[in-house]
Amino acid sequence: MASNFILIVLLSLLFTIPSSESRLSTNYYSKSCPKFEEIMQHTTKTKQIKSPATAGAALRLFFHDCFVTGCDASALISSTPFNKAERDADINLSLPGDGFDVVVRAKAALELSCPGVVSCADILAVATRNLVSIVGGPYYTLLLGRKDSLISKASLVYPNTLPKPTMSIDEMLSIFERHNFSAREMVALSGGHSIGFSHCSEFASGIYNYSSTQEFDPTYNPRLAQGLKNACANYKKDPSLSVFNDIMTPSKFDNVYFQNIPKGLGILASDRVLYSDARTRPFVDLYAQDQNAFFNDFVKAMQKLSLVGVKTGRHGEIRRRCDAFNN
Repeated sequence: MASNFILIVLLSLLFTIPSSESRLSTNYYSKSCPKFEEIMQHTTKTKQIKSPATAGAALRLFFHDCFVTGCDASALISSTPFNKAERDADINLSLPGDGFDVVVRAKAALELSCPGVVSCADILAVATRNLVSIVGGPYYTLLLGRKDSLISKASLVYPNTLPKPTMSIDEMLSIFERHNFSAREMVALSGGHSIGFSHCSEFASGIYNYSSTQEFDPTYNPRLAQGLKNACANYKKDPSLSVFNDIMTPSKFDNVYFQNIPKGLGILASDRVLYSDARTRPFVDLYAQDQNAFFNDFVKAMQKLSLVGVKTGRHGEIRRRCDAFNN
């Protein structure tokens, strides 16, 4: 009997994975890093005050990270002579530096308080949530316990991995459907364009020599098209030229972005196309009329996004620094 009992105990130890390794939880760091939330809140608030573009930058970085190999901080890795990392894929070259910087700052502060405990993937997820909330968006709970990726390759950012400004509605829906997101969830996540900015090069084809008969894309409000032409006139010589995604309330996360779209005030073609298709137009109308509906759907979509391709246990690591693997 005793030998059987010992055997059962040994088997249970072999086949039972500790909950901290196998499961995410909202209080993952309550014992291992008690000041986690306090440090994150202080770091994100300080950074946003210093650099108001940080919220939009972090939100875009988080989305780009999650849709490639999952929410695993693979987008934070710097390239080396031996590896071209994800962040150097063409579509990621325009990711604003403030998104990376807020993660670096938070990681440095957390390493002083609880070294080797908090993953960069969790830092990015929480920083994004905090920053959205700081600029007026909804606060939402997050499951924590992600591990950081063990690989990061630009070659994994395939041509149709991430939505591009010039994509058709079918192409964008296909990308989101690949991750089990509905048309409604795609529109809700598009509301992230309530903050942040876009480089002129991303929409220049719609405002300069659009066709042989039209100077600009007719889905633009003519006054906006002219304003964009003036603002972006020197974009070929200065690739950093950009404009706010929401020209009405650029520094506040709200539903004005959706109110802009029916008026032709969406900056990107991928914004305006949401109103031209029967599968997405009803949600643009809904969110334009009801900010609470937008916030509720945005929260659910962001919580769902935050769990895409999450690494736990031995499938990842806790990086010592967010831009490099431990080995």
